Amino acid sequence: MKKIGIIGGGISGLYFANILNNHKDYEYKIYEKLKNPRVDVGYGIQLSVNSIKLLNKIGFKNIPASDLSFPTKINFFNLNNNEKISEIDLKQFNDNQNRYTTLKRSTLLKFLIQNIPESKIKYNVTLKNVENSNIIKANFSDNSSENFDYLIVTDGALSNSRSLVAENEILPKFNNCLALRANLKQNTNHDISIFMGPKFHYVVYPVNQKNDFNFVAIFKKKLSKSELNNHNIYQSENFLSFFKKILNSYSDIKFENLEETKVFPIFISNKIPISKYKNIYMSGDALFTFPPSFAQGASQSIETANDIFQCINNNSKKKYQIRLKKILSVNWRSKLNSFAFQVSNPMLIFLRNFLFKRLLKSKLFLNYYIGKIYNE
Repeated sequence: MKKIGIIGGGISGLYFANILNNHKDYEYKIYEKLKNPRVDVGYGIQLSVNSIKLLNKIGFKNIPASDLSFPTKINFFNLNNNEKISEIDLKQFNDNQNRYTTLKRSTLLKFLIQNIPESKIKYNVTLKNVENSNIIKANFSDNSSENFDYLIVTDGALSNSRSLVAENEILPKFNNCLALRANLKQNTNHDISIFMGPKFHYVVYPVNQKNDFNFVAIFKKKLSKSELNNHNIYQSENFLSFFKKILNSYSDIKFENLEETKVFPIFISNKIPISKYKNIYMSGDALFTFPPSFAQGASQSIETANDIFQCINNNSKKKYQIRLKKILSVNWRSKLNSFAFQVSNPMLIFLRNFLFKRLLKSKLFLNYYIGKIYNE
């Protein structure tokens, strides 16, 4: 029996544990730095068809439909006048059993954790160091140690474990953007809507069929090192007033109508870290952090975890190497979207709108730009 340690109890780590539940040749333990399960995160996530297929294999299709939403379009608008530019028909990427899905992150986390025995998760502990030969000896912050055949590092964008196992320590960098995330109640437009403006865009989409919506706005804003390190500043009155002024000036959605508002600096990866050891893998944001403008973070976390299991089960790293190439492919699309959504030069805005109107009607373009990510 192979023994596997999973560092991090987020989407990628919990999904990986669910796979192992269905394969009795593996024993596992999850190590989570938080003191309690993090299943109360109410903000939204989007899942494309590839990840839904994988989730359905472990019972996701049994979640009540009222807790999910199935947008059929992505609509693009000019922020300054709310004029619709174009749309993407998401139905073309679906099949009879699997649909593009939006939901609350907490809904997914609760589903993933429900089949994990309590004895399989250890909370309030972090990886301290690793000794590796053929067997991995992992030492933890509570002075415990454990031997594993494989170690899976999935403890987030600002992972401390990555530095212990990576050959090339690559920290995600602040990309001079802030995300304002919030919940919103409304009863119109159950598709995904993207409003694009100079140095600022926002996205609204449903997270269930109870008129709960996710709101996320991305603002360009430089911060000093001291501001980045001062986490209290993001929820300060002066800081929030900056976002309130922008939203109330340019958006039909007013700041006062948002609930559970939080501001986060956006960190992104530029390179993929390479593990020092053949039997240690990284997944999720610990492996690579994308700009949020292609909505692939959760899907890639799930798909990468699945590929890692296939590698371990088949004693081959081929699928993981293919996944790394796909991650880079997702990354350049995310960066291109970020640029397009926030261009400020009038000529570039005209060109963007012109291209959106034409390219988003082309099946050839959509199959290349989106289909390669959602369906391959």
